[in-house]
Amino acid sequence: MSIAIQKLNKYYGKQQALTDVSFSLNKGEIVGFLGPNGAGKSTLMKIITSYLQQDSGKVQVCNLDTQEQDLQVKAKIGYLPEHNPLYTDMYIKEYLNFVGEIYKVKNLNSRIDEIIKQTGLTPEQSKKIGELSKGFKQRVGLAAALIHNPEILILDEPTTGLDPNQLVEIRNLIKEVGEDKTVLLSTHIMQEVDKMCNRVIIINKGKIVDDQLIANYQKNNIDLEEHFRKLTA
Repeated sequence: MSIAIQKLNKYYGKQQALTDVSFSLNKGEIVGFLGPNGAGKSTLMKIITSYLQQDSGKVQVCNLDTQEQDLQVKAKIGYLPEHNPLYTDMYIKEYLNFVGEIYKVKNLNSRIDEIIKQTGLTPEQSKKIGELSKGFKQRVGLAAALIHNPEILILDEPTTGLDPNQLVEIRNLIKEVGEDKTVLLSTHIMQEVDKMCNRVIIINKGKIVDDQLIANYQKNNIDLEEHFRKLTA
């Protein structure tokens, strides 16, 4: 089991952001994590990645406790947050080298070349990050999340700002890397969930309100977007 979450609770002051959240994810799953703004998606992702600590409950990543073994957990995860933090004065290769050195990636130069090709950055690889379009900046963030070949990929709104062609390319990349990793991604684009994911978890007001396979929606002729609206109204 890649991720195991048990009765997770998180407060911001008196406001409860997450309430008794429990689920588990396995290798090879690409899971769409859906919810309206303020539902708790980003909070949960930050807890899984050890950037935030919960108030109660337990989170394990590859059998590691996110509170007690946070550095080991971070080494297992590739994380692309919603607001992609990049050093815009750096060149692409320079930035990926910086991130790779943090993770102590072996054969780093060849790994950088490999990940630039994989994420479709080859045409822009000689540019500074600040000179890139929104779509290519997203690719750099994804490349940085993948540079150390993590077992788990956490993506918060990874397709925001991409044009239709870039959407297809990033979608295919996520599906490709998801074959041998666990991918948890949040998005507001329902069509992308249908095309990329094999499972959907819906959260509303800090609580999990649905968790099922995409195949179940298709089998029962359930429109995901309509179903989502009903559950989060």
